[in-house]
Amino acid sequence: MGYLGRRIGLSQGRADAGDPQGGDTGGGILDLIASGYFQREGNVFNDPGIGPVSGLTATGGIISDYTDPGSGNIYRAHIFTSTGTFNVSALGTNSPTASAVEYLVVAGGGGGSGASNDDIGGAGGGGGGLRTNVPGHPLAGSAFPVSTSPGAYTVTVGGGGLGSVYGPTGASSGLSGSNSVFGPITSHGGGGGGGKAVVGVDGGSGGGAGAYGSNPSSGGSGNTPPSSPPQGNDGGTSGGNRGGGGGGGAGAPGTPAPSLSGGAGGIGTALSISAGISTFYAGGGGGGGRNDGTAGAGGNGGGGAGSVTTPSPGGVGSPGTGGGGGGGGATYPGSGGSNAGNGGSGVVVVRYQIGTVATTKATGGNISYYGGKTIHTFTGSGEFNVSSGPFTANYLVVAGGGGGAAGGGGGGAGGMLDTTVTIGPGPYSVTVGAGGAADNSTGPVRESAGFIGGNSVLNLPSAVTSTGGGGGAKGRPAGNDNGPKNGGSGGGGGEGDNSGGTGVGGQGNAGGDYSPNPGYFGAGGGGAGGAGQDAQTNSAGDGGAGLQASPTFRNPASQPGPNGGGLGTPGPSSSYFWFAGGGAGATESSSSPSPQKGSGGVGGGGDTEVAGVENTGGGGGGGYFDGAPSGKGAKQGGSGIVIIAYPT
Repeated sequence: MGYLGRRIGLSQGRADAGDPQGGDTGGGILDLIASGYFQREGNVFNDPGIGPVSGLTATGGIISDYTDPGSGNIYRAHIFTSTGTFNVSALGTNSPTASAVEYLVVAGGGGGSGASNDDIGGAGGGGGGLRTNVPGHPLAGSAFPVSTSPGAYTVTVGGGGLGSVYGPTGASSGLSGSNSVFGPITSHGGGGGGGKAVVGVDGGSGGGAGAYGSNPSSGGSGNTPPSSPPQGNDGGTSGGNRGGGGGGGAGAPGTPAPSLSGGAGGIGTALSISAGISTFYAGGGGGGGRNDGTAGAGGNGGGGAGSVTTPSPGGVGSPGTGGGGGGGGATYPGSGGSNAGNGGSGVVVVRYQIGTVATTKATGGNISYYGGKTIHTFTGSGEFNVSSGPFTANYLVVAGGGGGAAGGGGGGAGGMLDTTVTIGPGPYSVTVGAGGAADNSTGPVRESAGFIGGNSVLNLPSAVTSTGGGGGAKGRPAGNDNGPKNGGSGGGGGEGDNSGGTGVGGQGNAGGDYSPNPGYFGAGGGGAGGAGQDAQTNSAGDGGAGLQASPTFRNPASQPGPNGGGLGTPGPSSSYFWFAGGGAGATESSSSPSPQKGSGGVGGGGDTEVAGVENTGGGGGGGYFDGAPSGKGAKQGGSGIVIIAYPT
């Protein structure tokens, strides 16, 4: 299928998925026309955003054109999340990019192992093997020349290995991930986490060791079979008592398990090859432990966290990262155990330079191209410097979400503005609001609310300001209604602040109200698309729904994964690019009768005891109090984002 055919197919896929906000343009070729993709100057096709092509002519995968922030060069990336073919039909004309490509090949991550017996946690799976030749990267291999004869290079994307299930008399080892292949380059699947008293499985990175008694087992060997530079690291050893080792990652070995606790998964490694944004890949899965210990964290790069509770399983490795699955947790005494998480699928990315930036309308942020538009994405504060104009631009400005409260309400989402403006020449400062901190009071009662998120500002001559989300209202003392709960969207009410906070018109909605009967349950924070849910009789309130960004910003190359990453978060009906969901409320105690957690609003809102997703403006989830210092369970809001798009 040619380039045009793939773009039509991608557009049709977006149309088939539907737009919950009623924004479909009909899909297929109609969508491409509406987005301005078909642009001509006389009889000459105007390829959007790239100017004169100097690199290869090739097809295959999801295509992303972007400007590298470091060099200023324009690259084309072919992103394969499933098996396909990279077809080269013509070489370029400019040395050194005429016949060379850069690649990232990440295999599937290994599955973790389930808990063994009622008091033995499972091990984390190893991250998928990672091979690359991106210059300057610590794992960079040699150059990769391509040709047109033959010009077809097979691309295989490895799936994640299955995690094993809880075994009353001992769990089996998790399965290894599958290999990923680009032509002659093969990255090997991450090793599965070892079962009861079993060494971790060898692989691209080794799986963590399974635990049993006081005799530690060894983690699986990474870089198996060997490659140079190495494709991964060893898994961590099991603990001297009941904890599973963490799986190895592309950047570091898995951590040995402390007593009763799971070892952390090894960190992955970061590259900015697919869209000019640095992304971690191939993190190891965290080991599982007992309920009187702590779970091993998943390695940065998609590794799933281990578990220490029943029936909650180990976390899954994030798809498209090669992250290892987390080990299952055990509940002591004699209450069973949980299953392990599956490893995440791998990814293959091939990129090459197609031009240099000689003149542009503007600089600042990460620059990409989609649908005939140039898109500047700011995930942190900076400057948008316009050299020519005026022109009409679309902007998305999302503020930081509010923090949750202990035993109280969830944080409100940051305000969200998505519209158009005319921009002339000049430097314009961009401020990206930070997420509000969670309740951090240290007294014996819940004396503080969550904190308001930071404003995000696109400082045009008439400043565009989205207001930070309100903090979740405090759990105690009752009747002291003075928390910072108003904001872009309002924070959820708590015992101390019964009513939810108010939102800013056109940016967000109110938080839900506290339920005094029987009490002890906080409300959800408001979202950009809906109000937070009131606290229920026996459960905390859910966060209000966010909104989906306009089609201008829905570049398939920046599509988020199930745990965030990319732009926004996944939404209903297989849609993507959702922002500004409210955080869930919390109950006073995890031991309260039927303590039901709340769910965060779609668009990055945190569940109970879960932080808002970074760069979505999602509100932070409220947390349990349990008599400990206030704020231990409450979480911070997610930071905001600013995106500007204009015709190329």
